[in-house]
Amino acid sequence: MTYGLLGEKLSHSFSPQIHHALADYKYSLIEVAKEDIDDFMKNKPFKAINVTIPYKQTVIPYLDHVDEAALTIGAVNTIVNKDGVLYGYNTDYYGLISLIERNGITVKGKKVLILGSGGTSKTAKVAALNMGAREIYRLSRTAKEDCITYEDAITNHSDADIIINTTPSGMYPEIHNQAIDLKNFPNLSGVIDAIYNPLCPQLVVQAKNMNIPSSGGLYMLVAQAAKASEYFIGKAPREEDVEKVYKELLHDKENIVLIGMPSCGKTSVSEALEKMTGKTVIDTDSLIVEKTGMPITDIFAEYGEKHFRDLESEVIKDISKMQGMIISTGGGAVLRKENVDQLRKNGRIVFLDRALEKLLATDDRPLSSNRDDLTKRYNERYDIYVSSADIIINVPEGIENTAKEVLEAWTK
Repeated sequence: MTYGLLGEKLSHSFSPQIHHALADYKYSLIEVAKEDIDDFMKNKPFKAINVTIPYKQTVIPYLDHVDEAALTIGAVNTIVNKDGVLYGYNTDYYGLISLIERNGITVKGKKVLILGSGGTSKTAKVAALNMGAREIYRLSRTAKEDCITYEDAITNHSDADIIINTTPSGMYPEIHNQAIDLKNFPNLSGVIDAIYNPLCPQLVVQAKNMNIPSSGGLYMLVAQAAKASEYFIGKAPREEDVEKVYKELLHDKENIVLIGMPSCGKTSVSEALEKMTGKTVIDTDSLIVEKTGMPITDIFAEYGEKHFRDLESEVIKDISKMQGMIISTGGGAVLRKENVDQLRKNGRIVFLDRALEKLLATDDRPLSSNRDDLTKRYNERYDIYVSSADIIINVPEGIENTAKEVLEAWTK
């Protein structure tokens, strides 16, 4: 092997895709069990590697040289083998600073809370310190050296300006969790989460709902990989190339979520988008029919709207873990804010805004089977569609034209 990522369980890693896009070298996933790590490090079968959980601290005793930032942090995520001499670096440090700066979050002079007590929290502390933070506190579930508890933070540091999450709370597959409730911190001016799967972790979803500048960790992942690549081959990728790789990765992983009134064209547009992008279509109404074995009209007739909405929320919660899909939702999916939040974890929401006079009432739509009901639903829901959407498309004539407009807006 030449280049790669060292870890214990790596099946969900994005690193090979990123490194192959950044530079021309083969990059492999290197899964090594804990009992074999000593032999691996002593044999040094690599030119350069990245290191991830649980070995960022384990590898340090095997290194001949460790750079200052990595020594201060106490964790290494990049190792370069120069004729048998091992050099250790921490590129997460650079990635985190790049992520914070890219989102326009000012750390200088601010009080920063760092959720977690592991290696990444130490990286965040050094980054915040070097960015000029006024006060920095790391949080742990139990009090320990250099850490306060979450309860202490809520009681005594509710005036915090910045929160950085370095815990796995909210990470795939447990994407519905979050480490702390942001409502306890009314002074926040920035929230950063190192988690990149889902793309928009639950903590960031809440921050966005509170209009706080925030981001998940995907750009950090790309930026730290770019710095690692520089150490690997002695050549830094251009800034525009790093941005290009990030956007390509984001578009590959991100869902296109279509919302809008019945008969606005979601099903037809999703099928056209499938041909254009290669992404698979998921239709929430179809999943409900498959789950229950009943047509939607029968579900409404026998069990009522609330039961249907409960089924819809269950389906949306399940599919919110998926990435790289086209999701076509039912007309009323946005009526529950929880559904919108779930869909936003891995997707951008596109409202197909078709004029009322062009919408059709049909018998298979329980709440809009006639013109009067359709008009009523439109008036009830329009503002909700607008407030839920990341992108609004005024539907033109023709399915292909609509799909092209969606794709153009989504890829910007």
